[in-house]
Amino acid sequence: MAHRTIVGIDVGTTKVCTIVGQVYDNGRINVLGVGLTPSKGLDKGVVVNIDDAVNAIATSIEKAERLSGYRISAAFVGIAGRHIQSLNSRGVVAVARSDHEITRHDVARAVEAAQAVAIPTQREVIHVIPRAYVVDGNEGIRDPIGMSGFRLEVETHIITGEIMAIQNLIKSVQKTGVEIDDLVLQPLAAGEAVLSADDKDRGVVLVDIGGGTTDIAVFAQGGIWHTSVIPVGGNHFTNDIVIVQQTPHNTAEYLKLKYGAAIAEETEEPDVIEAEGFAPGERQQISRHMLNQVLQARAEELIELIYNEIRRSGYEGLLPAGIVLTGGAAQLPRLDELMRDMLGIPVRIGAPTDLTGLADTLNSPAYATAIGLLRWGMRHGMSGFHSGGGPPPDHGGWVSTYERFKRWLKEFLP
Repeated sequence: MAHRTIVGIDVGTTKVCTIVGQVYDNGRINVLGVGLTPSKGLDKGVVVNIDDAVNAIATSIEKAERLSGYRISAAFVGIAGRHIQSLNSRGVVAVARSDHEITRHDVARAVEAAQAVAIPTQREVIHVIPRAYVVDGNEGIRDPIGMSGFRLEVETHIITGEIMAIQNLIKSVQKTGVEIDDLVLQPLAAGEAVLSADDKDRGVVLVDIGGGTTDIAVFAQGGIWHTSVIPVGGNHFTNDIVIVQQTPHNTAEYLKLKYGAAIAEETEEPDVIEAEGFAPGERQQISRHMLNQVLQARAEELIELIYNEIRRSGYEGLLPAGIVLTGGAAQLPRLDELMRDMLGIPVRIGAPTDLTGLADTLNSPAYATAIGLLRWGMRHGMSGFHSGGGPPPDHGGWVSTYERFKRWLKEFLP
């Protein structure tokens, strides 16, 4: 069975994860190598210190190379952060051929027309994703190529980011000696790993809770309809414990992972936990119930912010597949239960599947984005990389975000 070797690099606020995988035609991924290292130089998904970020990314790449025996020269890289914004746009063109058969060229022209929207000069398009097509007023068409018609419309979802944030991420990866196949919005990548085609058809919200941000993507009718980034993540849960319990950050993180839950309930178990204090050798006693009250308060606030984004998407009440939680902080016990109780819709934890090789440690929500980058590369990197969904045009009209960004730099920067 044919396979290709693809590399994904998830540059997150708390960790950098590089995965080398053989991707097979049937969708199975054989993981050859994993490089995991604590992230440095990032704040809420944005590079704030290039040298620190380069060191962390380089360490992660070296670990993956050592484990896989594969020399990494290019990779798909995830991008997120508080600077990400999105909008929906529609493009309309007349079908060019005299026999009125719609071609890839018509599709590319329609998508190009949809991009003719006012975007501030300090922002750049990351993805233009066709969601649905309309041929002569007939809506809901997934793939119009080969159909007959006079007028072709396309509905697109356009995702943009700040130029400086994109540029700093590109620089950080390039300085390790690795080229970028494409930049991929992290919730789109995570969706590739944990959502089924049926989920996306029926209507689902992907909620990727990382260390510094929570990334949201609303899928319906098989396409992406809304994306947003909330600048709250797992680190905020830890910081709340530091402040309320007056405990060191490392201790707070340990308490969260070992004893934490998103619902605070009185239990018959001993309530008092012994933990390290600020002074060397100092021990302090912490109430488990109080610990979980702190976590529940933050979880309830985050769930309200997520609900506001769902409402803003216009799809509230139209998401029968509910919410799929992923990302490292989604593993907080009972978070899915609390969300289900508060929002009254189905909630489940999403983890990558169909993995072999070094897969035992990767069947976790924390690795959804990194595995999803491999799946994105498999789906969108077959016949020339292009940004977003839909068929790649045969005339080379679409190129990757990274290629477009390089062109932009050449045109506008000295």
